[in-house]
Amino acid sequence: MHARTTMDQHPAGTSLPTNLSSGPVRIERAVLSAYDKSELVPLATRLRELDVEIVSTGGTLAALREAGIIATAVEDITGFGSMLGGRLKTLHPNLLGGILARQDNAVDREELHHAGIVPCELVVVNLYPFSKAADNPKSTYAEAVELIDVGGPTMIRAAAKNHASVAVVCDPADYDLLAAELRATGGCTTPALRARLAAKAFAITAAYDARIAEYLTSRTEDGTATEFPSVWTRRFTRVSGLRYGENPHQKAALYADDTVPVSLARATVLGGKELSYNNLNDLDAAWRMAADFAEPFAAIFKHASPCGAAAADTIAGAYRAAYATDPLSAYGSIIGLNRTVDMECARALDETPFLECVLAPGYDPAAIPLLTAKKARRYLQVPTMDLRSASRLRFREILGGLLVQDDDDAELTESDLTVVTKVKPTPAQVTSLLLARTIAKHAKSNAIVLVQGRAAVGIGAGQTSRVDAVRQAVERAGDRAKESVLASDAFFPMADGVEAAMAGGVKAIIQPGGSKKDPEVIAACDAHGVAMVFSGLRNFRH
Repeated sequence: MHARTTMDQHPAGTSLPTNLSSGPVRIERAVLSAYDKSELVPLATRLRELDVEIVSTGGTLAALREAGIIATAVEDITGFGSMLGGRLKTLHPNLLGGILARQDNAVDREELHHAGIVPCELVVVNLYPFSKAADNPKSTYAEAVELIDVGGPTMIRAAAKNHASVAVVCDPADYDLLAAELRATGGCTTPALRARLAAKAFAITAAYDARIAEYLTSRTEDGTATEFPSVWTRRFTRVSGLRYGENPHQKAALYADDTVPVSLARATVLGGKELSYNNLNDLDAAWRMAADFAEPFAAIFKHASPCGAAAADTIAGAYRAAYATDPLSAYGSIIGLNRTVDMECARALDETPFLECVLAPGYDPAAIPLLTAKKARRYLQVPTMDLRSASRLRFREILGGLLVQDDDDAELTESDLTVVTKVKPTPAQVTSLLLARTIAKHAKSNAIVLVQGRAAVGIGAGQTSRVDAVRQAVERAGDRAKESVLASDAFFPMADGVEAAMAGGVKAIIQPGGSKKDPEVIAACDAHGVAMVFSGLRNFRH
């Protein structure tokens, strides 16, 4: 073990050895205290090979000693054993002084010398899993509060503040990075690595504290949950830069929400050119629609609005039917599929004249060579299409503020429908109406969707007039509007919209109802023998 500076070794007034931080700093003492002990033993083994003294606590110390690694108990450094049920272990000058001391500062070194405190050049700490308890509905308020780490963040922040002299690692994913540098430098850390690790450490502790604040402010005095917290701070990590934003003159970047385990932001990209801001926006919309269906389903989007949608018995059949909705608009589109892309589907995609991106939960390995042969196409994989694994909240920034709402995930079944016309829809029409309504909720308001069987045949969206949305959908459907069913995302304010639909051949309609003109709208349907049901559920998407 390297000789260290202590009061006993160097009487006052003698010169002190230095480990200046102007460049690489050799690690001679490391503090290891990790709740997540994965890959900790290999790191500790590497440190001992470099003759580093390891100081450790509690369960970490036991794990190291069980693996045959020599480590000093923290109480041997502080002179105090663990107190208050383990709440107090590391908060002591004998430990924190060695972490906070500026090794290029003569006064700091002298104070350590007189106090008999040994400097520390490495802190490896990760925190109690507070979020795991906070996110678990079965956890009690007291259980969550008990997992608020105190000593861990203190050591992390102390080391990160003093990164001129100390390296701090609080993510097991960075153990290999540290080990690689130690190998390359013979046991030292460089200023660049220390600064990088310090920035990450502060990001982690900031997010940790923010999650605690969010949890505590979303609880009443008795600990029960409220609708929304009074303080909201979310952490996003930069994934990559983007070529530009919505337009070439706008700069842009992609960030991932670290609280969401499965997300589009961290999707696997199977080759192809770089994704754009608009690609990702459309992919998000396509994923949300495709994930809303249990059966094989394909969603085709352009400019965040659907231009094709269909369900089928196979994912290939769903894609072909969705593409047939509006082949002209589907040119250069974004596609979301809720099933693994098999060879049949891959062939259908390959036959498509021009597409930008495809998102699916998986790809048959045999299909990948065919899919990636066209280098301009991007194929992305997100392991699950289940939106429950992602955030249920929707955020939209406004000038100087943020709008937050829960997701539009209200389910609608046949039992929720009210037939308001003399003619009742057939069972087949009810199935198509429910499918059309789900598609419509993902289209920009005002939204109208015409469906034949299990495929959209005409979509009118983003119109300021509902009757114009109907006319657009009917026009795009052409002859396929005959015998189709129609879904409207909101009520008809007057009868002109349903009259335009019936003129195109629509035979059944689903809408929320609730307009003052409902009697006139119903009367118009009765006059033409068209079935109408009220869902009582509006699905605006602005």
